[in-house]
Amino acid sequence: MKHFLPVLPILLGFILDSIVGDPRNFPHPIRAVGNTVSMLEKAIRSHFQNLRLGGTILALTVILIWTLLPIIVLVAGYKIHIALGIAVESALCCYMLAARDLCDESMEVCKLAENSDIEGARKAVSMIVGRDTAVLDLDGIVRAAVETVAENTSDGVTAPLFYMGFGGAAAGFFYKSVNTMDSMIGYKNEKFADIGRFAAKLDDVMNFIPSRLTAILVTVASTLVGLDGKNSYKIWKRDRRNHSSPNSAQTEAAFAGALHLRLAGDAWYFGELHKKPYIGDNDRSIEPQDIRKANRLMYATSVLMLVISCAFRILIWGGIFQ
Repeated sequence: MKHFLPVLPILLGFILDSIVGDPRNFPHPIRAVGNTVSMLEKAIRSHFQNLRLGGTILALTVILIWTLLPIIVLVAGYKIHIALGIAVESALCCYMLAARDLCDESMEVCKLAENSDIEGARKAVSMIVGRDTAVLDLDGIVRAAVETVAENTSDGVTAPLFYMGFGGAAAGFFYKSVNTMDSMIGYKNEKFADIGRFAAKLDDVMNFIPSRLTAILVTVASTLVGLDGKNSYKIWKRDRRNHSSPNSAQTEAAFAGALHLRLAGDAWYFGELHKKPYIGDNDRSIEPQDIRKANRLMYATSVLMLVISCAFRILIWGGIFQ
């Protein structure tokens, strides 16, 4: 029975995230990670001429701080009482996951799009994508929301679950600290190319296995939710490298195949057009309901990764303490 105790925080964290998500007016550790990155970025730019070196120091410092802090908190909690430790770790695991928020925010776009409220949908999608949204028509808005669900299934849910399976909430924080840095300074433009290079490369390494495992799970989950698992696998195999990032097209291709949609393509960022290859086939016109389908697929995939994560945790814990 004791070998199953380490699984409880992951299970409870997933359930808690699915029910309540992230309370908006409550302190969130990932926002604190972001604040740490911003503070250190200013310091590095002020004191380092070699921004690649400074960026490496920035990344390692953020990782060290935000891996050690949860370890200290968890050790203290478990020393006081195992029930307190489990409760604290469950809350931390919940903070690492973004399934509920991803679903809620993308479904806001869906509802507005279903009512043909283009301006409202455009504003809602601007909250969850990094591209310029002013140029998007209704189809483009819906496509952007589907793409966000597809890509963030890995970054926001299954990859944290993957790492929590190996090291609980502390390993989840390790992953999210890297992923947060990549989302803030991992751009290839003039401003961030040097200072964010190490964080971006490390994020690529850490997402290499989770993104591919997630894509395979998407093909399995597609069948479970009534989508086309066979086509999901076909398009994943064909288009999984259609992105400048080695990982981003993995889940996007699997989603595109499952939904029989063409995703990606050219997009505007900060007023500049970025030429990108398409992912998937243009089998049919996209519609707001595709956001609902994408979210069902996201949750089914996440549950499959949850099972794998818990199995990892049981095997590792059993191997250490048998």
